Amino acid sequence: MLTHWDPFAELSRLQDRLFFGTSRELSFRPAVDIYEDAEAITLTAEVPGMKPEEVQVHVDNGVLTLSGERKLEREDRKDGYHRIERAYGTFSRSFVLPETVDADNIQAEAKDGLLRLRLPKRSKPSARKIEVKTS
Repeated sequence: MLTHWDPFAELSRLQDRLFFGTSRELSFRPAVDIYEDAEAITLTAEVPGMKPEEVQVHVDNGVLTLSGERKLEREDRKDGYHRIERAYGTFSRSFVLPETVDADNIQAEAKDGLLRLRLPKRSKPSARKIEVKTS
């Protein structure tokens, strides 16, 4: 028996497996905004419902990593009714830092469901004149 193959349906199934896992459970991945000004780079991640101690921030070898777990608070099951729309689970996001960032002075603040990181830039070495002496 011949069957009709729909490449778009197959692509949709593949995306579901990659992004939602085989159990169709949504995984959490915080959205991140990054902007830069003259003094620093600011990274803002959406972590609604998470306490500051549930998010870890690490810098290693010029890579900034945000990780943590957003846990399911409660699950409602009534008479065959089961509904969960928000995403939960562990997450890890990594960002390569430019050489201009002073990794020793990164500051992090959590407020109103946002994790805000301030990555200050190093001061640029100033040009200096080197005197050549005669012997």
